[in-house]
Amino acid sequence: MRKFAIDWKRNQSGRQQKNLMDKFSYAIGLGIGQNLLSMGAKGIAVDDFAQAIKDVLEGNQTAISHTEARDIVNKYFAELEEKMNAANIEAGKKFLEENKKREGVVTLPSGLQYEVITEGNVGHYAKATDQVQCHYEGTLIDGTLFDSSIKRGQPATFGVNQVIPGWVEALQLMPEGAKWKLYIPSDLAYGAQGAGEMIPPHSTLVFEVELQKILSK
Repeated sequence: MRKFAIDWKRNQSGRQQKNLMDKFSYAIGLGIGQNLLSMGAKGIAVDDFAQAIKDVLEGNQTAISHTEARDIVNKYFAELEEKMNAANIEAGKKFLEENKKREGVVTLPSGLQYEVITEGNVGHYAKATDQVQCHYEGTLIDGTLFDSSIKRGQPATFGVNQVIPGWVEALQLMPEGAKWKLYIPSDLAYGAQGAGEMIPPHSTLVFEVELQKILSK
C-alpha cells in the first residue's frame, strides 16, 4: 500500500490527527485550500473561513445569508478579474515597448511586431483566401508554452483568414518557406476573452511560425 508523504500523527500546526475522521477533515481542507489558490483567492481570513464552516456544519445561525454570500463572492472575483486584466494589459504594453527596441524587430502600424529567422522564397506570398501549412510554437510573454505543432509532430493546415488577426497579417507578409517570430498584442490575438485555461484575457502572445507551404495560390 502506498504511504502518504504527510506525517498524519502531527501536522505543521502541531495538532495531532488521531483517527480517520481527523485525516478526512484535513484532506478536505487541503483540497479546498488548493482550489482557492488555483482561483487566485489569496489572503483568505482563515478564522472567518473556519467559523463559516463550523456554523454550517453545526447548524448555527450564519452571519450572512446565502444570497449575501453569493453577492460577496461574485464581487470579490469580479474585482480580482479586473486587477488581473489590468496587470496583463500593463505587462503586455511594457513587453512590446521594450521588445521593439531590439535589433531586428520590426513594428508594424497595427502594433504587430516580428523578426525574421529565415528569409524564405521572396516573391511567393499567401493571400487571405489561401490555405497554408505551418509549423509553430506559441508562448506567453513569460515563456509559458501553450501550443506547439512541433511537439505534436504534425504541421497545421488552415485558411489564412481563419486565425487570429496578428497571424492573418503576418502570413500575408511572410514569403513561403520563411520562419518568423511574431509578437502579437492582445487586441490582435484573443483580446478580452482569452482562450481556454492557458491564455488569460488580454495576453500578449509570442509565436515562432514557419510558413512551410502555400497550398492554394
